[in-house]
Amino acid sequence: MPRSQRNDNFIDKSFTVMADMILKMMPVKEQEREAFAYYRDGMSAQGDGDYAEALENYEESLKLEENPIDRSYIMYNIGLIKQANGELEQALEYYNQCLEVNPRNISAMNNCAVIYYEFARKLDEESKEDEAEPWYDQAAQMWIKAVRIAPNNYIEAQNWLKNTGRAELY
Repeated sequence: MPRSQRNDNFIDKSFTVMADMILKMMPVKEQEREAFAYYRDGMSAQGDGDYAEALENYEESLKLEENPIDRSYIMYNIGLIKQANGELEQALEYYNQCLEVNPRNISAMNNCAVIYYEFARKLDEESKEDEAEPWYDQAAQMWIKAVRIAPNNYIEAQNWLKNTGRAELY
């Protein structure tokens, strides 16, 4: 049984019913409906912390979804799960795939920057400052892109950019 049919949460059930009604009224192919159903179930599972089920649904949705922007959001969500599971290299792959299709996704930019920053910080802790610097630079580049698109977001990142002398790039 699809997750959307077994969910006990009133809000999720309401969203599912409304999404299904809207989807039935829209003139879309059956494949698109199926892709959306998997995506919706993936989001529900992800919200419940059932990452394995969410990944299964997102993978099925990716197989069916043809719209590049919709695919980018699926890839972004897979990246979130990979990041939450500590699979940072895989998370970066999905975020970068998302950004190839949707280069204005500031959330994916921010998450890439956070991972780059984490890589650098760990190298600093190991007294490998020279190896850390390129990672800090990559974090800065991503945060600068995100801040250019959304200047009121990522205040902590903006402060870090200024405090480290990397702010002159924006």
